[in-house]
Amino acid sequence: LFFSRLIFGTLYPAYYSYKAVKSKDIKEYVKWMMYWIIFALFTTAETFTDIFLCWFPFYYELKIAFVAWLLSPYTKGSSLLYRKFVHPTLSSKEKEIDDCLVQAKDRSYDALVHFGKRGLNVAATAAVMAASKGQGALSERLRSFSMQDLSTIRGDSSSTVPPSVTVRTSSKQSQPKPSRSASEGTGSSGK
Repeated sequence: LFFSRLIFGTLYPAYYSYKAVKSKDIKEYVKWMMYWIIFALFTTAETFTDIFLCWFPFYYELKIAFVAWLLSPYTKGSSLLYRKFVHPTLSSKEKEIDDCLVQAKDRSYDALVHFGKRGLNVAATAAVMAASKGQGALSERLRSFSMQDLSTIRGDSSSTVPPSVTVRTSSKQSQPKPSRSASEGTGSSGK
C-alpha cells in the first residue's frame, strides 16, 4: 500500500509536473499546482488521521482510492477540492496567514540568533575550562614525578640515573643506591 501511494501519489504526478514545466503549458501548470496543494494538505491531515483512524476497516485502501480520485482526469478531484474549498478559504485568510508567517519568520530568526550566541558562549566557556583544567592537570602530573619515580621508569637495564642528579631514598643517604645488577656484577667479579 505504501509503494502504490508513493508511485501514484508522488512519482506519477512529479513526472507529469516535469512534463508540464517542459512544455510550458499554463493549463497543465495550474492543474498540477492544484494537485500539489491538495496533496500537501492531504499529507498533513494524514499524519493526524493515521493516529486516530488506523483501526477503521479499509482505511489504507480508502486513502489510495482518494489519491486516485485526486489524480483522475475524469473526476478532476484535486481541481474540484481546490476550487470549492481551498481557494476560497485561503483567499479569505490570506492576510492573516501572511502576517503569521512573517511573525514566525522574525521569531525564528531572533531565536536562532539568541540560541546561537548562547551556544557559542557555552562552547567558549567549555573550551577555556577544559584548557585550564588540562594545563593544571598536566602540571600536577609533572609535579608528582620525583626523581625516584623517573629512575624507576627505565626503558632498558643499561640506562642509569645521570651522576649529577641525586636520588634520595631515605633522609640519611644523599648518593644514589647502586642497582642490584651492578652490585651483583661487582661481587661476582671479585671472586
